[in-house]
Amino acid sequence: MYTSVLDRDVDHILVSAEEIDRITTHIAARIDEDYRETEGKLLLLGILKGSVVFMGDLMKKITVPVEIDFMKVSSYRGDTKTSGRIKIYLDLNRTDISECNILIIEDIIDSGRTLSYLTEYLRLNGAKSVRTCTLLDKPSRREVDFEADYVGTTIPDEFAIGYGLDYAEKYRALPYVGVLKPEIYTK
Repeated sequence: MYTSVLDRDVDHILVSAEEIDRITTHIAARIDEDYRETEGKLLLLGILKGSVVFMGDLMKKITVPVEIDFMKVSSYRGDTKTSGRIKIYLDLNRTDISECNILIIEDIIDSGRTLSYLTEYLRLNGAKSVRTCTLLDKPSRREVDFEADYVGTTIPDEFAIGYGLDYAEKYRALPYVGVLKPEIYTK
C-alpha cells in the first residue's frame, strides 16, 4: 500500500492506481490500432506539467514507434477565472511538423479552451494531423464545444489532485487521482 504524508490531504480517491493502469493500457491499445498503418511520425505532445506522469505511463504501453515533445501552455487567469486567452510559454520547435501526426497528451480537460486552441494552432502550423488524449474529462466545466479523441474517464466537478495534477505544485507524485480536502485550498 502506497502511503505519503500528502495522503492526509486527500478527501477521497476518484481514480485508483489500478484503474489508471487499466485506462492507460486501453488507450495505448486504441492508439496502436489507430496509428499502426498511418503514414508519418507519431508525435506525443505533452502539455507541461500535468501530463508528464500520464504520458510517461502511456508511451511505455504504446507499441508503434513514437517521438515525444512538450509545450507549456496556460490560460491567462484573473482571480480564479480563466479569461479564455491562451498563452504559450514553451512552443513546439520542430522543422518536421508537416510529417507529424500529433497526439496532444493532457492530464485533464476542464473548459476545453486550451486544447481547442492548441488543436487549431498546430493544424495551422502544418501538422499532418492533430488528435487529443486526456486521462480525465470534466464535461460539466466545458466552455467551448470540444471533445478529446481519447478519454480515460469522466470525473465530477471536484478539486482533483495526484497523478500529475497539483495544487500549489504539490500532490503530482500521488499514484492515484484524489479529491483535495476543501480546507487545504480555502485557507
